[in-house]
Amino acid sequence: MVNASIVFKYFPNLTEIQKDQFNQLYPLYVEWNAKINVISRKDIEELYVHHVLHALSIARLINFKNVHSVLDIGTGGGFPGIPLAILFPQIDFHLVDSIGKKITVVQAVANGIGLSNVKAEQARAEQINGKYDIIMCRAVTQLTEFYGWISKNLKPDSEVVCLKGGDLNEEIHTFKQAYRNKKVKEFFLFSLFEDAFFETKKLILVR
Repeated sequence: MVNASIVFKYFPNLTEIQKDQFNQLYPLYVEWNAKINVISRKDIEELYVHHVLHALSIARLINFKNVHSVLDIGTGGGFPGIPLAILFPQIDFHLVDSIGKKITVVQAVANGIGLSNVKAEQARAEQINGKYDIIMCRAVTQLTEFYGWISKNLKPDSEVVCLKGGDLNEEIHTFKQAYRNKKVKEFFLFSLFEDAFFETKKLILVR
């Protein structure tokens, strides 16, 4: 799917500016992906379902009403941070990745669609200071390791959310924090697309 109409279906209250920003994502990612591969080339035409809506599933799990700051660790090409920054322009998003080429793409996309609430930085999680209301990641590392990286950045009421896939039984068994495990398909009618991509996709929420 190469247009953002599917996003508008699930998020019908977007402003015209937000709709335009979502619409610009596909041509920008196609352009930059030809230079720096941040999305599988066979997957780029599924950008809005496999990447944008996947990222936005976090907004179906967490209430962003009183959120001021979000840290996205291992953002890659800007997921989940970029779609959520479009959805919540009043919130500051800090997108971090250790690979400079990926941050180049993130900054170019943010600039290209006029996102003023995104800070993109090449850094390792261990180097990040400051406290955040929400800390998130998408398929970065094991939960226990990730939580060890970012525990210093948590406020007393912070939330941590990880987009995960595959069999998580062993990983969750060794994780000592309290968590909620939700299927992404619970938040969207992905069965309409019969899309196997979402069969094992999970949201792990730690409070």
